[in-house]
Amino acid sequence: MARHTKNDILDAAEYLFSQSGFTQTSMREITARAEVNLASVNYHFGSKKNLIQAVFKRYFDELMPQVKGCLDALPPIEGAKGVEQILYSLIPPMLNLNAISEQGTATFVKLLGRGYNETQGHLRKFLMHDYGDCIRALVDAIRRCLPELPEEELFWRLHFAMGSFVFSMASSQALTEIAESDFHKHVDIKEVIQHLVPFVAQGLAGK
Repeated sequence: MARHTKNDILDAAEYLFSQSGFTQTSMREITARAEVNLASVNYHFGSKKNLIQAVFKRYFDELMPQVKGCLDALPPIEGAKGVEQILYSLIPPMLNLNAISEQGTATFVKLLGRGYNETQGHLRKFLMHDYGDCIRALVDAIRRCLPELPEEELFWRLHFAMGSFVFSMASSQALTEIAESDFHKHVDIKEVIQHLVPFVAQGLAGK
């Protein structure tokens, strides 16, 4: 019963956070959607900050080991082609998030976008503490593809690449509707990512 209640709270929080953001979502809204009382939330999570981290943890616990496996299997290639190879290798792990919940990939990216746009400093500390090794491995893999790129410039390009990814994925439903209307072609989220990868890779490489 306790596990069922905990999952109900996580499901409710995940939905509301992805739709309205972390700041705008109240604990009262979460308890109402989960059909639990505030004491249950406090018992399982202790605070709203911990609840936010727990929502992300469900996805990152699934995603990061797969990302690490992909990085370990890649042959070294420099330049934009190497960056593109890295990004393409991340598509299957991203799509596998649909196994966590319906539309899990899209929901995860919406949550990333919320965290990216809102002031949630605890999230960066949480991610680097729990998943820092994998995050650093990913950045190092991109850095090895672009050995002549200064550290500061790589920071900015990664920042802009992340922004492009989050915006495009968060608006993927609108993009698929436009593609269907203008080009009479049904596009799923996998195809959106496949269109995005070469653009982001070229932006990171600066060529």
